Amino acid sequence: MPRSSFSDNPLLRVSRPVSACSRCRAAKVKCDGKLPACTACEKAGRENECSAANDQFARGKERSYVAALELRVEKLERRLAYARSRKASVAFHDGESSFGSQGPQPDRKDSLAVIRDAIHRKAARKRENSDVNSLVSDFGYLSVNATTRDFDTSVNNMTFARLVLAAAGNVPLPEPSTPAGKLPPRQASYPVVQYYLSHIHTIFPFFSETSLLALLEEVYHVQQPMTANMPPARPNLRSQDYWMLYMVLAIGSAVQSRNRHDTFYRNAVEYAAQAMPYADRALAPGHVTQIQSLLLLTLYSMLDPAHFDSWHLIGFTCRAIVDLGFHQDPPQSQKMDAAALDARRRTFYCAYALDRAISMVHARAFSFTDDAINVAFPSMIGVIQIHPQQAALNSPQSLHPPRSPAAAQSPISPSSAPVASSALLLFQLRRAQSHWYQTLYQSDVSEELKNPTAYVWRMCADMREWYDALPPTIPAKIREMFDLELQYSYVYCIAPSARSPLMTAYGRMLMFEHVIAYVDRMMALASGGLNLVWHTYHDALRVFFMGSQFVAVLRDTSTADAILAGGGSVPVPLAMPGDTPPPPMPVRTIFPIPPQAASPNNPNPLSNVDPVTGTNIDRSIACLERVSWTLSAYGE
Repeated sequence: MPRSSFSDNPLLRVSRPVSACSRCRAAKVKCDGKLPACTACEKAGRENECSAANDQFARGKERSYVAALELRVEKLERRLAYARSRKASVAFHDGESSFGSQGPQPDRKDSLAVIRDAIHRKAARKRENSDVNSLVSDFGYLSVNATTRDFDTSVNNMTFARLVLAAAGNVPLPEPSTPAGKLPPRQASYPVVQYYLSHIHTIFPFFSETSLLALLEEVYHVQQPMTANMPPARPNLRSQDYWMLYMVLAIGSAVQSRNRHDTFYRNAVEYAAQAMPYADRALAPGHVTQIQSLLLLTLYSMLDPAHFDSWHLIGFTCRAIVDLGFHQDPPQSQKMDAAALDARRRTFYCAYALDRAISMVHARAFSFTDDAINVAFPSMIGVIQIHPQQAALNSPQSLHPPRSPAAAQSPISPSSAPVASSALLLFQLRRAQSHWYQTLYQSDVSEELKNPTAYVWRMCADMREWYDALPPTIPAKIREMFDLELQYSYVYCIAPSARSPLMTAYGRMLMFEHVIAYVDRMMALASGGLNLVWHTYHDALRVFFMGSQFVAVLRDTSTADAILAGGGSVPVPLAMPGDTPPPPMPVRTIFPIPPQAASPNNPNPLSNVDPVTGTNIDRSIACLERVSWTLSAYGE
């Protein structure tokens, strides 16, 4: 087979090279831009040093990148076919002349031919292995990058959205029962969107509330009656807009679902299925809308684990965060509008909070460490809390198409004032959880942690100081959510870990009390309303984790008898027999705490546990039964 062909050295020229290779640039000679190596480098025998061979293209100015790869694959396929045909011919010759054949045995004078055949077989094997390795290595050029432009349906059948959905999908979504582009009636959409804004957007504000409300008004602002089945085409709306609208409706419906067979869940699956045709453009790399679209899909996956895997989705989201540089604040020399910078930080910390929560509940590593980020907390500029008096404005009967462009911005009254956002408090808690989780569970075990018990008490004290500093104006449902988060964090932090394998008797007593209090509250939520704020499939995993730690405490023979011998009405001692109380802890926090909220030097994390009457044996049996019941309720 000839070794020199057009596929070996494809003549890929451009009318005007966008950039010279590194060698021609250094020598200040003209570069013709031929691929895979320019003419000057080829004549000088420096093909490997040409920038084209090393993939040193300017971003966005690739010189026939896809065409070069196609020619390279074509060349290697020909070489591979030739190697296989050569191997077949050698094997046939070997079958005729082998010593194990039925034919006549070779003479001694033919030993040179046998040696020559063996040499040819070895050479053929080497060449085939080389061709296969070269072909496989070329797939490295097709690395997935969240900012690349190669994931386009006009160039390649594979898109970034299809890759994400294939990797993170569990069971495919059913085909939508309604035609593409057919929106639900206004009366059905607005209550769902309002529920999303009041329950989810308050803690995950990664897009503007005003933009969503304006999108709703644009979608339903038509000149025909509200009972019309199909609104006319809207050329101003993008795929990202439809994706946001459908995913918000899917999340807002799923968060109200009580079981897998109710209307809310069926509507959520229907909305999610209607959003999928817009995934290619909505998840297109290189834009902030990609991050927002991935965050919406991650939130939905936490409510519908049957169809999507949340851990893979948050991994893709964090990769997009890093590729777009959102994990670092812009340099001071790059002046950015305060509102835009605040929106950028909110987007990052929403992904950060979800990554920490999802990774902890699955006991896996974070997508990036805290050392790799440098983003200040957002100031929550423009985050508006809807006042109860505005409920009438947001009811379906009063939401009519606006008469002017100004009215299309938002139905919220301009008199609503920004308040301390619950999202900022959640970001602070996630930052504290990330600190001790990385230290106790993800750090190198060979590095000794000095006085791990004191470190655990200090982390508990920091989180308690954060809880004590919560503003009094925070809604009761948000405070309830933070209370559950705090008790879950106490148990997770005190539990044996890689760098703190030993646990004191006092720590076991704290875990005993906190697990009982946590399970009691989760059972109350499961029996009353699962989603007062934001409770998902991950809460079922947390209940299972808390129940497992509770069983581990009861199985510990060193302290189980002492714990079960006590009663709920008896104050918890600071120390168990043979144990020492926690040492005085200096006030040291992961995030700023107002001075007036500082706790004493020897805080007791148990002080926020509600007292429960009855013997500890009765309480233990009741707790295990409640764990089983709560898991069954979440399984519905």
